[in-house]
Amino acid sequence: MSPRRSKLEIQLNILSAIEDGVDKPTRIMYAANMSWKPVQKVMSRLMAKGLITQFTNSERGRSKRRYVITEKGSKVLAYFNDAKDLLQFEGIYSNE
Repeated sequence: MSPRRSKLEIQLNILSAIEDGVDKPTRIMYAANMSWKPVQKVMSRLMAKGLITQFTNSERGRSKRRYVITEKGSKVLAYFNDAKDLLQFEGIYSNE
């Protein structure tokens, strides 16, 4: 079994999914591999920090929520992805 993800990893997973074009709440939930309530909490935090924004899209008389990553959110995601790339060491956890 894999270790649990940190809160940072979960937030980065959600930001990454939104940046990749996943904009519907349910699809974001599936992309992050989480249940609904925790995803709502994390997305609320990301919106409060200005990393994502929510807008409504009216289709056939129905309002649908959509999410987009902000410029600030893209910078945060790029920063952590760069840091992850710098810290990737092959064989760090093995007996090599």
